[in-house]
Amino acid sequence: MVDRSKQSFVIPAIFLLIIFILVIGFLIPDIKKSPVTQTPEPMPTYTYNIKTDGLTVTYGTVKANQSLSNLLSEYVSVQGIDRIAKESRKVFDLRKIRAGSKYALISGKDSAQHILFFIYEMNDVEFVVYDFRDSIRVYRDKKKVTKQVKTVEGMITTSLWNAFSENRLDVTLGMNLADVYAWTIDFYGLQKGDHFKVIYEEYSVENVSIRTDRILASVFTSEGKDFYAFYFEKDGRGEYFDETGQSMRRSFLKAPLRFSRISSRYSKSRMHPILRIARPHFGVDYAAPRGTPVVALGDGRIIEAGWHGGFGRFVSLRHNTIYTSTYAHLSKYASGIQPGVRVKQGDVIGYVGSSGLSTGAHLDFRVYRNGRPTDPLKLESPAADPIDPTDKGKYKEVVTKMKTELDKGFPVKR
Repeated sequence: MVDRSKQSFVIPAIFLLIIFILVIGFLIPDIKKSPVTQTPEPMPTYTYNIKTDGLTVTYGTVKANQSLSNLLSEYVSVQGIDRIAKESRKVFDLRKIRAGSKYALISGKDSAQHILFFIYEMNDVEFVVYDFRDSIRVYRDKKKVTKQVKTVEGMITTSLWNAFSENRLDVTLGMNLADVYAWTIDFYGLQKGDHFKVIYEEYSVENVSIRTDRILASVFTSEGKDFYAFYFEKDGRGEYFDETGQSMRRSFLKAPLRFSRISSRYSKSRMHPILRIARPHFGVDYAAPRGTPVVALGDGRIIEAGWHGGFGRFVSLRHNTIYTSTYAHLSKYASGIQPGVRVKQGDVIGYVGSSGLSTGAHLDFRVYRNGRPTDPLKLESPAADPIDPTDKGKYKEVVTKMKTELDKGFPVKR
């Protein structure tokens, strides 16, 4: 016979167990979905590629007449300095520590603040590490250098130099831009409103620019005409070409120096400033500060380098059987400049001065064609070799990509 009192107890218990299982079944998926909140570990701090969490970093600048001994006298004994000097010989010459260079001391946060590392910055990228933790160890290291592609543009008000300096642009980039267009644009004849746009590479360390590198593409509007230039490299050698693949380089530069002004032009009758008589001036005078580098107009051989009467210190350069160029009133000659020496286009041959019959620092520059003087500002120069036919496809891709970027927002009516 079944005990009905026990049966009445078992049925509700089974029912409650079923309900409990169902509830747990619903809750388990939610529990699995609920992420476990974890506090992320803080990123370690590195200074000069050294983990410096829990350490003290003190920065400084080398003062005049300071040596390593002066910089570490508070932390290292005389015997220790001697050991450092010996360990450093094969890595870095301590005599090359210069005033104005940056350094850092890394020490522990204990009461004694024992020095652990001394770092001396040789330049913006390279540094020397003196590790004192166990025994003295000296080694060189580098900061991480980041390369970025950037774009700048500007408007000419007076000169290319001022356009860069007034807008706080890197003047070195301006000089590179002048080099790209040295054969195609007369920078002494720029007009107010001429403008440019440049795509270039820049290297930085710790978000601070350390140098601008090559120009990748540019457009320069002068006298209402757009001049495009694109960098193309083959077999490790790069050059600049225009939209059609013609070289931006010519047999002759537009001028033998940068960022100056024309103070006197080619003339068959000009009043001489010292002799006070009218006489021909078969050249162009460029007013520039004393010491400004003067470069060769083109490849050639030096046929004269010496004092030449009223021309003072003088250089004559034969380019080929047709053309010769001369450079007068120099303050001095570049190293190695003497008759018979071959020079390349753009090589420095001398420096602006006022030697001879001259009222002030300037360069008297002349060009002769078949022995007859010709106006340097009207000199026509053939282009160098164009893009190789086998590279036209790749070059077209470069032009299409870069020209699209240059034309974005460029202030020219097209």
